[in-house]
This record gives sequence, C-alpha cells and structure tokens, in this order.
Amino acid sequence: MINPKFLRKNTKKIALNLLNKGFFLDVKEFRKLENKRKNIQIKIEKLRSIQKNNSKSIGNIKTSKKEQKIFIKKNIILSKKLHNYKNKFKIIQNKIYNISISIPNIILKDVPLGKSENDNKIIYTWGNIKEKNFLIKNHVELGSKINGFDFKASAKISGSNFLIMKGIIAKLYRILGQFMLDVHINEHKYQEIYVPYIVNQNCLYGTGQLPKFYSDLFNIQSNKENKINKQFLIPTAEVSLTNLVQNKILKKSKLPYMFVANTPCFRSESTSYGRDFQGLIRLHQFDKVELVQITHPRKSSKTLEKITLHAEKILKLLKLPYRKVLLCSGETNFSSAKTYDLEVWFPSQKSYIEISSCSNMLDFQSQRMKSRYFSVKKNKYISVHTLNGSGLAIGRTLAAILENYQLHDGKIKIPKILRKKYMNGLKFI
Repeated sequence: MINPKFLRKNTKKIALNLLNKGFFLDVKEFRKLENKRKNIQIKIEKLRSIQKNNSKSIGNIKTSKKEQKIFIKKNIILSKKLHNYKNKFKIIQNKIYNISISIPNIILKDVPLGKSENDNKIIYTWGNIKEKNFLIKNHVELGSKINGFDFKASAKISGSNFLIMKGIIAKLYRILGQFMLDVHINEHKYQEIYVPYIVNQNCLYGTGQLPKFYSDLFNIQSNKENKINKQFLIPTAEVSLTNLVQNKILKKSKLPYMFVANTPCFRSESTSYGRDFQGLIRLHQFDKVELVQITHPRKSSKTLEKITLHAEKILKLLKLPYRKVLLCSGETNFSSAKTYDLEVWFPSQKSYIEISSCSNMLDFQSQRMKSRYFSVKKNKYISVHTLNGSGLAIGRTLAAILENYQLHDGKIKIPKILRKKYMNGLKFI
C-alpha cells in the first residue's frame, strides 16, 4: 500500500497520478474519513488525559474520601465514553484501511501515459529475425510431432490449460530451468531459495495479489482440528521470496537481498485474452525462474535496470530475438510503479510475446509487509523497496526455442550454450 502518511499529505496529487492507471480515488470521501479519525483521536487523547489526572487525584494523600469517590465515579463515566470512542475509531480505521489496500501503486515520472499496449514504449530490439524459406510451424505442432506434448492425457487428468511433456522435450524443459538458475546464481550472485508452493492470505496481501486478484488464484482448504484452514497455491515465487522479509527489521549494511527460485506457478487466469495463447503460452500450471531484490530506496531505480539486464542475459545466451518494452501507465500492474516487459519473437505468429516482466514496487509491498531498516542518520525506521522479475518463464522460453530453432527438415536445433553441459552434446531434436 502507499505510505499512509504520504497518502494523507498528498491525497489530491496521488489521486491525479492514479487516474493514469485508470483508478479513481474519491478525495472528498477519503479526507472526510481522515477528519473523523483525527477528531475522534483528539477526543480519546483528551479523555485519557482527564482520566490520568483523576487517577492521580485519587492516589493523592491530601484528597478526602468524599473527593476520591467523586473522581472514581468520573473515571467510570470516562471509561464508558472512551470505550465508545475507541469502537468508533476502530470502525473508521477499518474503512480507511479497506480503501488504502484497494489503491494501486503510483506510477513514476518516466512511465509513458496510456491505456493499452499500443501506448507502450519500445526501448530497443535485440537479435536477428531470420527469414525462413519453408512453412513455419508453431511450437504445438513441433512438439506434438515428436511426441513431446500430450494435451489429451493432461485434459483427462486435470482439464484444459494443463500440459504433459515427454521425453527429450521434458528434458529440455527441465534443463532450461537449471540453466537459468546457474546463470543467475553464478554470474549475477543471487541466493538460491527453495520455497513453499502454498502460502497464507497474509503473504498474498503483502505482495498485492489480494484482495484485488482473488479470482485469479487457486485456493485450497484443509480441516485442522475442525477448523477450516484457507491457503493458496502461489501464482509466482515472488510471493514466497518477497515475504521472506515480512515483519523484519533489516540491516542496512546487508542490502540488497537478492533471491532466486525456480517454482511452479498456478493461475486460474479468469481474465479473457484477445490474442491467441495456445500451447505453452498460457497454462494454469507453469514453471518460472523468479528474481527478487530487496533494496535501499535510493537504489531501486538502478536496481530495476540491473534486474532487467539479468533477465535479458538469458535471452542473449540462448540467442533468442527479443525487445525491451516500457509499459504505459494503463498497462502497469496494481503493485508496480514502473515495469519493463521483455518480449521474445515467435515466428509462427510473426509477433513478440512477453517472456519476462521486471518491476519496481517502491515501498508499496514493504508497507504492507512491514519490512524496514533503521536509519541512524534520520533516527527512524524506513521501508525498503522491493523489485522482481522473471528470469525467465520456462514454458515460453521452450516454445520460443522450438519455433526459432526449427529447420526445414523438421528437426529442431539445440541452442549452442545448452549442448555440451546440459544436453550431453546433443545438437538436434
């Protein structure tokens, strides 16, 4: 959430900023609630002060028994009034909190204004798109031809939008995740983390998936001692990794924290999409290598550039053509203040498709999670900044390799970087 003090002081300015994300903040209603909260808080403080003075008078040796009884009666009346005001205060606080958690993050100044992907800004493109002098097949056809995909079996077992992979395709899928981890750990110095795939509601509130994106999540219920325990399958390892610093006072000297994990991700994808997202492009269950950094507020802008470069390194090593895109305000997600998408080239569609999203959340998530460090210079606790990026989505990487490395005779070339170390010298599928 947006820092409450910052929101109170800059309500109108923030409301104007959020309009660029398509979000309307009712400034009058918010200020009305804030004024009520302030007035009740002042009354509570006054009553507490009177009650304290009365208690001192009761304990004073010079006070007569008759006067003591009067003060005791007054305190009883004051206690009832305080109880009523505290209840009113809690109700207003809850209303303000519910509004606050529904407010998306602000956008940074260099984010282009716009409503759709047509307003996104292409920063640059990389790699050569090779013209093929034969009929191009999509990755579904290519994978199915060599018996690498089994959509029928997966539909029978789990329903639509799941996929079973077999043989050499399953192996290539597996080693892609390992390859990505090796690069991020050995070259970029991330700490590998194994995380739970099931999280509680607090974690999803912390990273901003709840309450807004409840319908996109898979939730599970279990009975423990006749109590219903509600938990969720992770939509991304970002949730588990970022919440490692939940409710923690971090040491400034140890920033940044750099985490990486390779996990399955589960999304119900209730939203409908206009473009063709067949095969590996959009599944309910998929694997992704996720990068998370917890950093000093002054360094988060530079960190976003670094984390994006880390994701790009994988595409460059695999020699997959891609482009870097700065999302416009309307396309920037709920928790993000600025996002770069990396889009890889798909020959069958003659277009670029997102393979990584790298975002700067500022202190939006850390405010929710209460993740801070102590500044000796300012003599106060300061919220850290959180960032995340896909490094990369494994399924889409596999699909991009199948399509970009297909040959005229139906074979698929293995990217050179993977052959010796990961594929036992295999050059073609």
